Amino acid sequence: MKEYKNPLVERYSSKEMLYNFSPKKKFTTWRKLWLALAECQKKLGLNIKEEQINDLKKHLDDIDWNRVSFYEKKFHHDVIAHLYALGEKATIAKPIIHLGATSAFLGDNTDLILLRDGLEIILNKLINVLFRLRNFTLEYHNTPTLAFTHYQPAQLTTVGKRSSLWIQSILMDIEELEFRFQNICFRGVKGTVGTAASFKELFDGNLKKVKYMEKKLSNKFGFQKIFPVTGQTYDRKVDAQILNLLSNISQSSHKFSNDLRLLQNLKEMEEPFDKEQIGSSAMAYKRNPILSERMASLAKYVISLSNSSAIVAATQWLERTLDDSANRRLVIAQSFLATDAILMIWNNVLENIVVYPKMIEKNIYQELPFLITESIIVKSVKNGADRQEIHERIRIHSMKTNSKMKLEGKENDFIKRILNDEKIPINEKEVNQMLDPKNFIGFSSDQALEFIDKKVNPILDRFHRMIDSNRNLKI
Repeated sequence: MKEYKNPLVERYSSKEMLYNFSPKKKFTTWRKLWLALAECQKKLGLNIKEEQINDLKKHLDDIDWNRVSFYEKKFHHDVIAHLYALGEKATIAKPIIHLGATSAFLGDNTDLILLRDGLEIILNKLINVLFRLRNFTLEYHNTPTLAFTHYQPAQLTTVGKRSSLWIQSILMDIEELEFRFQNICFRGVKGTVGTAASFKELFDGNLKKVKYMEKKLSNKFGFQKIFPVTGQTYDRKVDAQILNLLSNISQSSHKFSNDLRLLQNLKEMEEPFDKEQIGSSAMAYKRNPILSERMASLAKYVISLSNSSAIVAATQWLERTLDDSANRRLVIAQSFLATDAILMIWNNVLENIVVYPKMIEKNIYQELPFLITESIIVKSVKNGADRQEIHERIRIHSMKTNSKMKLEGKENDFIKRILNDEKIPINEKEVNQMLDPKNFIGFSSDQALEFIDKKVNPILDRFHRMIDSNRNLKI
């Protein structure tokens, strides 16, 4: 307990995302790259023996971390440290490991693999958020609720129409995620500054062999596209684009967490609260929205990190400079781990979210009398009254009602005032017909249902295998 522990590791992120950015996955991927490179080189005629290939295969997983640490302290170079540690075990393969390659062949190609695999984990969880919000929207598509602008009561909408706004943000995120996932490229075998000079020498100037090797390596690691040109590294804008995507997902989650906390304050909706959960050490009655708050806190962190990767991309020198390295070790993994945590929390909240229809109805009827004023004017004019005179009398009654409510804590008596005003030609039956909340939701229900049918369901159909695959949520 005397050393700093990363909360993303100890408290928040999933095992699958932690493994994706673990030393084990990173450095076994290095060894797989070394093996695949040697296999291609052998097939293309270089003097590499089958027993050397088999020797490499035998030692893909048995990394001696102590020896790696020893060599890294000695050489101050992580690739050389792993090369020497592997060479001690794979003695037969040692002479041909890393032939023609540079550190970026390992580091950059591995990073692209981890980025791609991380995006798939994120997509999986994001699809589950979409699935749960879709179900929520369908359940409450026709449930009237107060809409707010400037956090002041405005017109009515429906609970499901409001949740369709959260979904709209997610659809934008999924569209961007799919684009990044489908267009991520393999760095390939480009040599020290991107010219593939070492491979030109190895293959006696045969460019076709170099292209063949690069294509085979790319396909072996699941990539259909290869960067046509690079310096020593792939363009660091790729990192900036992907971290910006994670920032966008975080923005969507933060908006949801804001809205839920506001609605929880109104007692209309509530995040899950365990039976023995304690909201406050002092105030025993409190039910604090800690999950939404945690989402918001992590989202702020992810959003801030995206700026760091943009600065790195902007400040690279010529074919490469190493001032990106320490930054990337931190911000890429941290952004993925935090976004992963956000999505797990979001799924948990949606799985157990609570809606209080009676409180929603109560809040509606506190404001609904004011919302029917235009209908009262129209009806009164139809009954022979002067439009401007009715408008003025309604204005006076609404001001007096507001004053009573705010200064004296009285209930809304606006309707009673209207019915008692002999100069407003309208009766109780006509007013009661106006007071049905569903008269004021416009096309909310239709919009929500059409949106789900045309925009959401096709995506869920495409990714149906991912749905509900994250049942064990770490909270």
